[in-house]
Amino acid sequence: MLTDDLERLQRWEDAGAQWSVAALRADSVTISLLRCDGGEEVDRFTSTDPRVLALCRER
Repeated sequence: MLTDDLERLQRWEDAGAQWSVAALRADSVTISLLRCDGGEEVDRFTSTDPRVLALCRER
């Protein structure tokens, strides 16, 4: 089942903010959403979407 996690990351980047991988496992990734003005974490989510996993592995 595909989620909107990839679109969520794209919207976050489009707004000028950053994100980072907090944990990467074989079947899931935990992502920290960071403020654009200092890098403070404002949210965190875990995804099993294969598209998000592929993106995180490429970076």
